[in-house]
Amino acid sequence: MGYMRVFARWAGMSPRRRTLLSALALAVAAAGIAGGIEAAAGSQPAAMPSSSRPGAVLLVPGYGGSTAALDVLAARIRRTGLPATVVHLAGDGTGDLRAQAGVLNGYVNQALRAGSGPVTVIGYSAGGVVAWLWDVTYDGPARAARIITLGSPLHGANLATIGTVVAPDVCPAACQELVPGSSLLTWLQQLPRRDRPPWLSLWTTNDQVVQPPDSARLPGAVNVSLQSVCRDAVIGHSDLPTSPLVVGIVLRTLATRHLTAPPATDCNSLLALGSLST
Repeated sequence: MGYMRVFARWAGMSPRRRTLLSALALAVAAAGIAGGIEAAAGSQPAAMPSSSRPGAVLLVPGYGGSTAALDVLAARIRRTGLPATVVHLAGDGTGDLRAQAGVLNGYVNQALRAGSGPVTVIGYSAGGVVAWLWDVTYDGPARAARIITLGSPLHGANLATIGTVVAPDVCPAACQELVPGSSLLTWLQQLPRRDRPPWLSLWTTNDQVVQPPDSARLPGAVNVSLQSVCRDAVIGHSDLPTSPLVVGIVLRTLATRHLTAPPATDCNSLLALGSLST
């Protein structure tokens, strides 16, 4: 996987060069994220569109296109009676994110033609950026009940910056587009504020892939750090789709018409819900 090759080259560098490149990545990240992130306090999206038809759940994988973890989450969702499908991105999921949004739109069209109500899109990691692109390009508010993102670099990731410097040969289109301040992310962030489907963005402070982790914050969304729900939760980036806490939050969100940030008092009940679904 491209990330692993970047890490290998990174580890082989001298401490001085790693320090210099880290400073570069942080500087670019600060420039790309500044002004684009706002706190979730007081930001409550509208209720989801009402429909008598159950809405299909479409799960979008991250960079590299692996579906293994999302297959597990999809199976758990199906046990609630909802249809859930994991999107298979073109190629290996490292190509142009706009093209990946088009692939997602094909799945949405298929679900709606089959009689689904407004869909739910769950984007994991870079899949959340794909969901954002789909929303703004393919009329998300009219076709989606909600969007949920898990550890998504909505304002970019420092690792992508490092990849363009350390290992440009393994930093294809999606990697380049995930650099903080890239033309794609800048375009998304500068779009006029508009209606979007109710949006829940979850992330973990233990994330070592998406740095900074709160790159997952999106203005107007319900933005939730998992550690604000379960203070001692230790959840890595790769654990997000299968963590009992995340599964519990996703299942509860799918069962309600209004998105709200889960309080810390719900930690144990959410863990139990997520664990029972295994």
